[in-house]
Amino acid sequence: MKKERYTGKIAIPVENGKLSVHFGQSHNFFLYEIREGVLKKKEEVVPPEHGPEVYPRWLAGQGVTDVITGGIGRKAIDVFLEKGINVFDGAPVKEADDLLAAFLAGHLESLGNYCDH
Repeated sequence: MKKERYTGKIAIPVENGKLSVHFGQSHNFFLYEIREGVLKKKEEVVPPEHGPEVYPRWLAGQGVTDVITGGIGRKAIDVFLEKGINVFDGAPVKEADDLLAAFLAGHLESLGNYCDH
C-alpha cells in the first residue's frame, strides 16, 4: 500500500531565517506550499499588526493547514484548531528549512511548549 505524501501549506514564524522563539512576537513568517511531499513555493511574508487572535485568523486566510512554532499561547492554539489548522508547538530553534524537512520526514522533535499563557 502506497503511503500518501504530505500536501498542504505550512507556516513557520521566523527571525533571521530561524524559528522565532515566541509565535505572537513574530515579525515574519515563511509559508511553504507542499504538494505530494514536494516544495512548490516558499515565501516570506509580513503579518498584520499583532493582536488577540489576529495571527491565527490571518494565517487561515492565507490557506495555511499546519503551523510549526516554539512557544504559543493556548488561546491561539484553540483558534487554529477551530479553523482546522494543525499546530506543532515546542519545535527547537533551528533554520526554518531544516524544521520543514524534519516535519515532512516525520522526525520533528518537540521540546514542549515554552509559552505560559
